[in-house]
Amino acid sequence: MALPTTPPILSELRSSTSSINQVAALRALKNEIIGHEQKKREWVGLGVLAPLARILTTPRANGKRRESNGNRPAHHGKTALGRTDEEEARLQAIVIIGSLASGGPAFIPAIRASAVIPPLLSLLSTSESSGRLVLAALRTLNTIANASTLECHDNEDRSRGLARCLYTDEHLASIKQILLQPFSSQSVHHQISLAAALIARTCRDESQRHLLILAGVLEALASQLSVFIGATEYAAWSSEINPSPLTTLQAFDGVAHSWLAPILAAVATIVDTSRSRITYLLSTPALSAVLSRFEADNLVTHDKKPTPWPHHSNAPTRAHPLSSSRLDDLLPQLPVFSPKRTPPETGHHPPIGLGGSSTRQSHSTRAYYTAYDTPDGRPNASPSEEESPLLAWLLYVARAESGITRLMAAWLISLFYGSGVIDKRRDVSCAMLLVPLLVRMLEKGEKTTAEDDLAHNADPLQSAMPNPQVQAPAILAMLTLDSLELQRAAVDAGAIKKLAQLLKHSYDPLPTKAASQWTKEPSPGNTSDSDHDNVDVSNSPESATTFQLLKLRESVLKALASIASISDDYRKSIIGDGVVPFVIESLKPMLNAPSTEESKQDKIDDPQFSSHLTTPIGVLVAACAAAKCLTRSVSTLRTSLMDAGLATPIFVLLEHPNVRVQIAATEVVSNLVLEFSPMREVTLDAHIHRILCDHAHSADPSLRFNSVWAMAHLVSAADRSLKKACLSSLGPEWLLGIICNDATGSGDATVSTPLAMGTPNAAGEQVDLLNTTDGSGDFRHGATNDEDHEMLMTCPHSEQQGPHSSAWRGGREQVDPAPMEEKHIDEVAIQKMALDFIRNLICGSDAAEMIDYLFEQFGQDKLFAVLISKLRPRLVNGFNRDRRSTEKIVRQAQPAADVIDTVVYLINNMAAGSPRHRQVVISQPELLKVIVTLFSHSNRHVRAGCAWLVINLTWCEDHSDQGNCKQRIYQLKKLGVMEKLGKLEEDSELDVRERAKSAICQMTNFDRS
Repeated sequence: MALPTTPPILSELRSSTSSINQVAALRALKNEIIGHEQKKREWVGLGVLAPLARILTTPRANGKRRESNGNRPAHHGKTALGRTDEEEARLQAIVIIGSLASGGPAFIPAIRASAVIPPLLSLLSTSESSGRLVLAALRTLNTIANASTLECHDNEDRSRGLARCLYTDEHLASIKQILLQPFSSQSVHHQISLAAALIARTCRDESQRHLLILAGVLEALASQLSVFIGATEYAAWSSEINPSPLTTLQAFDGVAHSWLAPILAAVATIVDTSRSRITYLLSTPALSAVLSRFEADNLVTHDKKPTPWPHHSNAPTRAHPLSSSRLDDLLPQLPVFSPKRTPPETGHHPPIGLGGSSTRQSHSTRAYYTAYDTPDGRPNASPSEEESPLLAWLLYVARAESGITRLMAAWLISLFYGSGVIDKRRDVSCAMLLVPLLVRMLEKGEKTTAEDDLAHNADPLQSAMPNPQVQAPAILAMLTLDSLELQRAAVDAGAIKKLAQLLKHSYDPLPTKAASQWTKEPSPGNTSDSDHDNVDVSNSPESATTFQLLKLRESVLKALASIASISDDYRKSIIGDGVVPFVIESLKPMLNAPSTEESKQDKIDDPQFSSHLTTPIGVLVAACAAAKCLTRSVSTLRTSLMDAGLATPIFVLLEHPNVRVQIAATEVVSNLVLEFSPMREVTLDAHIHRILCDHAHSADPSLRFNSVWAMAHLVSAADRSLKKACLSSLGPEWLLGIICNDATGSGDATVSTPLAMGTPNAAGEQVDLLNTTDGSGDFRHGATNDEDHEMLMTCPHSEQQGPHSSAWRGGREQVDPAPMEEKHIDEVAIQKMALDFIRNLICGSDAAEMIDYLFEQFGQDKLFAVLISKLRPRLVNGFNRDRRSTEKIVRQAQPAADVIDTVVYLINNMAAGSPRHRQVVISQPELLKVIVTLFSHSNRHVRAGCAWLVINLTWCEDHSDQGNCKQRIYQLKKLGVMEKLGKLEEDSELDVRERAKSAICQMTNFDRS
């Protein structure tokens, strides 16, 4: 039965005669709407939220002190529970708003429009509000945040109303106040957990993370985290008997381990994969102090656990200790087999990669090496660089706990992996102790049905935490990215089969019954005699179950992409489990579309239904990532993926309005247009190069990079007409512009420091003056030049201390939210890819003609001038690192090794053309002088490229070229090339030695003949 036009309860709330009557009306309203969705819609339609907002904004009388200022009799000013009528009215209003928000995303627009969020946030001040109001407000705000998550698909739009109000200095100060409360009561526990959960649910972008750091929220979270770490210390070493892991975190008086998950989730949300923020976290005073207590020198001597392996020469040895922390003793000892030792490198050049951080490359047996030298030739962290004990504690928590606490600990570990602060030798621990636990969480039965989702959302704190089965695949994806050892551990634990089942499960029929969503229109038959607009509800785009299934689909696709990123065997296993049709289906930008085109268009034009039809951006990007990894296999391209029709949806996504989707689709196209790809002809017939050329001129650096990358693949082995068309579409002047573009005016990866972080110096040696204590950082995410070069701190190097030093390094404002280095790395990568595009233009049987065309389009002198500029170091004017000084310092900026390598081989392609082109190259004295200095470069590819250039320049095409060839050899000898080649004959790299021998042999044989 419909409510009357203006029910008495609403009239009382709008114009209350007394506080007692107002409280009674609020209680009646609460009892009427709780558990009754239809009643909630009716009351929202009548405009009940406006008077609730007024009740929350009623001026308070001295805040907390109101309770102790008892000038009136209890029956006049206080309820039976000892609360004032004013506080009781606010409390009832908060509960009512929370009940409405629990109805789901249908009510969020009404709540946002009624302006109830600002007064709710103002109640978070512990100095102005009682503990009851703070706790109730936190519960309701978490409920609103959870419902807002379901309101739309994409992260950038979630909780937008709540986040805009929350992320201000005033309210973040209140959050910090709550988090810094001591663990004195259960109510305080709940306040801290709900405040942390609110941060985890609403923090979405870099600006919000930076605000949280500036407000001291991350420091407050670190303080609470230190309490749990201290509880571990108390339980593990307070007596001679070691307790069981499951009871360790419960031993500290007043600490419940179930409240650890929100703290971990908030910390993980803020630090993300930023190396500077993680370093800041480890440097906070509270965390540094508690971690320092676990140092071996500060703890009593204890007996080491006996190893189960006998001590003989062929037995597996214990891994090299990663730190001097006793927290590692809480973990099982694992066998780590020592590799065969190879003789030390000899020669004039150090092993490649010394002293610099590089993108993590995965090789088959890397995790089982205990030496500092890794199998791929790159050094491990030096013995003096100890890993933070926090990592061992997080591994311990992940093993000791279960459910959401285990998941949050694993999430934080995966973020530490992504930032490169974890020693590579920790892989064996994660492969054996953590990955199997994550794979076990993929099993069905963990809150995937509608009933389970309802149970999961019953409590605001529980619903604020991610669904374990939905989040576990995404965490597994972050952990196993670019690590073959961790991928092998996941596959051995049965991850592929379980992920395939979950992906198929995410395509179970979606619920057709939609909830209701508020719109600012009056309900039929309802009129109002007040100045408040009535409101109405309409169909909601998606239910909680639909949202969970879509998030599950996105997470599973990410995990499959990560596992398929390296091994072809794993790709075949994934395809063998029948996931390809579901990946192709996930690439379609529309879901649940009506059957006929006419009805489909009608629904698309309906804004209330369009979001229900649109596949979430996250799902499209994850599906593209899975397709990209699967297309790395030639066999899968020729069979499963081609038969499934991969090309068609990818071509559609290239023109998707969202730039993230365009980038992801372009990455897939880069694999489809390769020379050996069976889909290359289909791609060429679709004239995809026109779309790629348009994307290459985009303002987004990632889209420009991937578009030029795809174009470089496209023109390789293409016919002459297509090459010319691509060059014409991109524009010669535009290409030269991006090659010469320096985001910060230096043309390399370093501008703000005298020497770049991990870039070569003038001699090509890797140096890192800023981060020498962390110089061997192991960056796991991204591809070429994708390292996170965020500055750890701006204090002088002499002031920097260990990762958990008690001396706190720098202030909060020094953690850069959007470092310039990231943008600059993108520009350097684009420069390299543009050079690769030009290099591929002059490959193939028509190379000579294309070289002439290149000189014609660019201008020969202009092109060589640009190439010389990319090989030379530059002088950059900068300011003294001391911010108090205005003194300018001239710094030498070195070009990136990848750019040098590409330029050298581009010149090689020119020299490999006709004899006339070799004469053009040898007639560039400035170019040759710069190249001679590169014979001693630290990068082996650069050294090999220099030797190849000598081979190409001294090649005699025929009898008519003998005179010119003799002159070229004479000029090279005059530049000292023979001496340089003699040193390369003793190079540490076999390929370099062989190329040098070939060059010397070719030059001496020509002289003899």
